[in-house]
Amino acid sequence: MDKIDLKLLKTIQDGIPIVSEPFKHIAKEAGLSETDVLARVHSMAKEGVIRRFGASIGHRAIGITANAMCTWNVPDEKVEELGAIMAGFPEVTHCYERPRYPDWNYNLFTMVHAYSREECEKIAKEISLATGIKDYSILFSEREFKKTGVRL
Repeated sequence: MDKIDLKLLKTIQDGIPIVSEPFKHIAKEAGLSETDVLARVHSMAKEGVIRRFGASIGHRAIGITANAMCTWNVPDEKVEELGAIMAGFPEVTHCYERPRYPDWNYNLFTMVHAYSREECEKIAKEISLATGIKDYSILFSEREFKKTGVRL
């Protein structure tokens, strides 16, 4: 990564402009060609410098105010299989494995977003039926503290 890559990262880390040709706009600001900007962003993604490039929606701003961390007690040998099923639900935005603890036996976590607590509970029940996992807990978010990633 060189100084130009670093400048590009700083330019795009808070989002790209909402225009018809955002990379042309970024290229003009950086004094590069659009092709060069795209090649550098692609190269940084391929090298793992950029891990994710995608849209982030402020779900609370559009009315999705019920957010629940559903924790599941999944047999260790079934985590991959059942995790894939859980992650396939459109309402699930995050699905990951965590270690078990003596006082917390849940090892698979899914973040569910919906318009109401009842809808989150319904989705959790649907996930339970689809996977056969009946031992789960739903933890609702009360408020959001931070919604930004690492900044350069």
